[in-house]
Amino acid sequence: MKVALASRSPRRRELLEQIGIAYEVINIDIDESWNQMEMPEDYVCRIAIEKARAGKAQLNNDLPVLAADTAVVLDGRILGKAENRNDAIAMLEKLSGKTHEVLSAVTVINSRERTKVNTSKVTFKSLKKEEIEHYCDTEEPIGKAGGYAIQGKAAIFIERLEGSYSGVMGLPLFETQQLLNPK
Repeated sequence: MKVALASRSPRRRELLEQIGIAYEVINIDIDESWNQMEMPEDYVCRIAIEKARAGKAQLNNDLPVLAADTAVVLDGRILGKAENRNDAIAMLEKLSGKTHEVLSAVTVINSRERTKVNTSKVTFKSLKKEEIEHYCDTEEPIGKAGGYAIQGKAAIFIERLEGSYSGVMGLPLFETQQLLNPK
């Protein structure tokens, strides 16, 4: 099977490769702003759908289009992506010693458009200021939802994960497979 992946995320490419799905990347550019009134689940679904539709509009073949969006949610608020070191530090300080949700929506457009959402709960240990600063010095958190990458150095911060590891990475593979093979 081959899909058109409406994403520039290297993690999503790795995850598709992990399950043997070939892909071609479609570069899309949409406004991913959260209006702060939307419920987080509605937001990730909307963004995944908009990405998939933008990808479909560029496609000149019949490949299924796959797109996804992931958000880190703490106390009902989306944290967004860390744009710089200070953003990452602020986010990690908020996540320290708490449980947050990671919502990942995946949309597939083939003969029809369908979306599924995965919700995972991630508990961080209590982080020391030095741990946060050392991690942020690596620049790994820049551009990451919630200011961390579970598959990277931040793995040592995770005390507990309830849900989908791949969903926290950015593409819930169980739901992706269901959408690609709806039997």
